[in-house]
Amino acid sequence: MKVVRVVGYHQDLQLDEAPEPEITSAMDVIVKIGAAGVCRTDLHILEGQWAEKSQVQLPYTIGHENAGWVHAVGDGVTHVAVGDKVIMHPLITCGLCPACRFGDDVHCENNEFPGIDTDGGYAEYLKTGARSVIKLDDSLEPVDVAALADAGLTAYHAVAKAARVLRPGNVVVMIGAGGLGHIGIQVMKAISGATLLVTDRNPAALALAEELGADHTVQSDEQGSHIARILELTGGKGAEAVIDFVAEGGSTAQGVQFLRRSGNYYVVGYGENLDIPTIDIISSEINFIGNLVGSYNDLAELMVLAAQGKVKLHTTVYKLDEFQQAIDDLSAGQVRGRAILVP
Repeated sequence: MKVVRVVGYHQDLQLDEAPEPEITSAMDVIVKIGAAGVCRTDLHILEGQWAEKSQVQLPYTIGHENAGWVHAVGDGVTHVAVGDKVIMHPLITCGLCPACRFGDDVHCENNEFPGIDTDGGYAEYLKTGARSVIKLDDSLEPVDVAALADAGLTAYHAVAKAARVLRPGNVVVMIGAGGLGHIGIQVMKAISGATLLVTDRNPAALALAEELGADHTVQSDEQGSHIARILELTGGKGAEAVIDFVAEGGSTAQGVQFLRRSGNYYVVGYGENLDIPTIDIISSEINFIGNLVGSYNDLAELMVLAAQGKVKLHTTVYKLDEFQQAIDDLSAGQVRGRAILVP
C-alpha cells in the first residue's frame, strides 16, 4: 500500500510502499482510510519538536486525524463490522488503567498514538483498536469529518471545559479562527449561551468566524492595537474565559490582557512560553488550563453535533500523492479551515 513517511527531521515527507497491516489480536480493527487530516502538529513533527517526546523510530507513517471504512476486525470486535463508516479516536488505549476506567482515556497509561509514536493514517490502511472507532451516522462521510478526530476533538474538549463554567451574559474570547478555531466557534455556539468574541490576524478567517456565528470579531496585530477594542467590548473588565488556539507569535502575552479577575485561560495551541508574574496570577486568581486532544466520549458527543449539522468542517481536499502541496499550503497559511488527504 502507499504510505507517506517521515524519513528525517527538517526534511520533506516521502511517498513509499509498505505492507498492509494485519489483524494480530482479538480487538484489532483495520480501517481503509477514506480521509486523513493534515494538522499543524504534522509541521511540528517535521521540525523535530516531537522527536524527544515521542521517541518514534524513523521512518514512520505520519497522520493522526483519520476516518474511513472498516476493512477487517478481530474475533472480539462486535460493535462495528466490515464496511461500516468510522472515525478513529487518535489514541489506541488499554481500557484497564485508572485513566481509562474514569473515561479519561486521552491520559491512558499504556496508549499508542498513530501518527505520533507509531504508524498513522497518511496511508491506504491503518490498524487501530476496537476502543478507538466510532461508527458514523449515515449522513456523514469520512472526508467530512476526518479532521474532527483531532482538531475537532481538541477544540471540543477545550470549549466544553469552558462552557461548563460559563453563564449566559459571560464573554469568551477565542484567539484564532483557523483549523481548530473555526470548529471551536461552532461548538461554543451550539452548547453555550456566552457571548463569543473572536480575534485573528487574517481577515478571511474573521469573515468565516462571522459566518459561523461569532458575536464580535476583531482583527489582531503584533503591536496589540486590538487590545483596547477587545477590552471595550467586554465593558473594560475583560472576559470570563480566553481560549487560545494559537499560543505563539505573542498571542499569550496579549491574550492574558483580555482576561478578567478570576477568569480562565485555556491553552490549546503551542509554540511559545507563558511568562506571567506570579503576583498577577495570585492577586487576580486567574487560572491557566492545558488541553490535550479529548476523550472517546468527547469525540462521540462531537459526532452527534456533526450529524445534527451544528458543526461542519471547512476543508481543502488533496490526493494522497499531493501531500507535499498540502503541507506547503498549511505552512504558508493558505488553507481555509482544514487540509484533507484522500487516497
